[in-house]
Amino acid sequence: MKPPVGAYVVDTRSGRIGIVMGHEGPYVQLRPYGGGREWDADPGAVRYATPAERLRAATAHANARSRGEVP
Repeated sequence: MKPPVGAYVVDTRSGRIGIVMGHEGPYVQLRPYGGGREWDADPGAVRYATPAERLRAATAHANARSRGEVP
């Protein structure tokens, strides 16, 4: 699977939700919801995030921001 740039996906190996930032070699480059350090994921280990998973990531980021943990 080679999801398009900007798609929300789940890295099934780590369980993390990320936004597709690009494709480099055999990997998909993902960035966490709300920003942060990118990581490489195997294209065979990603799937599209469900609306509930996207909402959970957005809520977690908003809560962390309200606690001052992220800018």
